[in-house]
Order: sequence, then C-alpha cells, then structure tokens
Amino acid sequence: MGIEPLVFVGIDWASTEHQVCLIGADGPVQRAFAHDGDGIGTMVDWLVAKADQPGQVAVAIETPHGPIVEAFMDRGIAVFAINPKQLDRFRDRFSPAGAKDDRRDALVLASSLRTDSHCFRRVEALDPVVVELREWSRMAEELKQERVRLTNRVRQQLWRYYPQMLISAEI
Repeated sequence: MGIEPLVFVGIDWASTEHQVCLIGADGPVQRAFAHDGDGIGTMVDWLVAKADQPGQVAVAIETPHGPIVEAFMDRGIAVFAINPKQLDRFRDRFSPAGAKDDRRDALVLASSLRTDSHCFRRVEALDPVVVELREWSRMAEELKQERVRLTNRVRQQLWRYYPQMLISAEI
C-alpha cells in the first residue's frame, strides 16, 4: 500500500446517509453523514483529523467513483474498492445470518481492509481524456435510446390515427 495507514475506514455508501466506521488505535468508531456537500465535507475533515496526515488514512468502499471518492482523493486519502460479492463473503466473518446492515457493512469494510488489503483494488485518478471519452460515449448511448423511444412513440401514434400509412410503408 505504500505508506502504512494508521486509520482504516469503511464506508457503506447510500443515497441519503453514509455509515462510516473508523478503526484506529482506540478501536472502532461509527458515525453517519448526510449525502450532501456539507455532509461529505464534514466526513472528510473528521477522517483527516483522526490521523497526522491524510496519507495515513485508508478508506474502503464498494463504489469506486462518485463525489465521495473524489473528495477523498482530492485530500490525498487512499481509497480502495472491493467487489460487492467479496464484501458479502467478508460479511460472513461477522454474522452467519448474512443480513444486510449498513453499520455492520461499514465495520466489515474497515476491518477487511485492515486485515486483507490484498483483496482490495486501489482507486487511481483517471486521465481527463478518458473521463471525457466516457462522458461522450454515455451521451451518445442516451441519444440513441432517446431516438428509439421517439421512433416508437411516432409509430404508436400512427397506428392510432393513420394505420394505412404504416401498412403501405411495409408493402
């Protein structure tokens, strides 16, 4: 991993509130943060305050992209992603029931990063050209889907009001 982290963090990402578990010298500490600009900023500041320098913080998360990942990477915090299936297997260490619990998932992520860091993939910043290419590709795909949707709507309207036109077009 390079610099040995002193603080291991697991984040269970959600659309409204993120569960965060920090494992440091004092043991696990859990908190929740809102999914908005203030909440993400507070979370990053809280984690940076728990170590002498941002390089001593390692964060585990399932989603390797998005505003949270970008906020951590901007501050120099190492972010590690894991496949959700692997997380499900690690979850069995803590509870045989396998029930989904956001607080437990945050603990599982932090603990697994601490003990099994080789199972995680470090998230690296992408080349801006690649980001732009992905955005153009996404837009092209959305426009293609919109064209198909509109074509189907026109066809449906023609079937309702002027079916002879479609019948003569097929001949």
